[in-house]
Amino acid sequence: METVYLTDVGRVREHNEDAGGIFENESGEYLAVVADGMGGHQAGDVASEMAVDILRKAWEPVTQSFSPEEAESWLQQQIGTANSRIYEMSTENNKMAGMGTTMVAAICTRSFAVIAHVGDSRAYHLTEDQIHLKTEDHSLVNELKKSGQITENEAENHPRKNVLTRAIGTETKVKSQTMAMEWKAGEGLLLCSDGLTNKMSAEEMKECMKSPDSLYERALTLIHTANERGGEDNITLAVIIHSPLEKEGELDE
Repeated sequence: METVYLTDVGRVREHNEDAGGIFENESGEYLAVVADGMGGHQAGDVASEMAVDILRKAWEPVTQSFSPEEAESWLQQQIGTANSRIYEMSTENNKMAGMGTTMVAAICTRSFAVIAHVGDSRAYHLTEDQIHLKTEDHSLVNELKKSGQITENEAENHPRKNVLTRAIGTETKVKSQTMAMEWKAGEGLLLCSDGLTNKMSAEEMKECMKSPDSLYERALTLIHTANERGGEDNITLAVIIHSPLEKEGELDE
């Protein structure tokens, strides 16, 4: 697998409330996570970092390979744990009151990937010539769009675009959305916070990812573009490419 994780504070905000990373476990499989924190007094930083840390610490010691169903269950359980701990801290500490975080996470194995998300951080499936959005925003604007109250164009510039209908840590329980998918050598997953998707269309991201540049340079171009277009929010992305070379090596063994 070829991976890259980048996060940038952007051009307006003083603090980066995003967190994430790409982590390998004892069985050689990968977990990618992007979390976008929210809350005053830098509490957003705390919420997003806590959520990522809980998943990382649970993932790295794992020695067995999961089935898709086991991977979905594992992600739901860890997101539930993160929700409980963040909610508990927010109710015990006045400075942390109301904090929460979005999250999109993906377990990536050689034959499948499982995605889980809460909030409006997204996951895209990258194929040779296409990009497919695999998550559905848990947001007020998305609900309005689904019910036909506003159009796609109105959703893009809606004044309440950042209002979430679901987040980790803001209620006693949270329901994450999960899905499993097959993927082949050469395909990839792009996970990102809305600091990227608010500034670039899926088509623009696809064209950037088709560039002959290195994966790191392509990721850097995405960050740079979001900043060039205002950079009002933190920008975070994690990319995992199912490497064709690795696939060939496995077949030769």
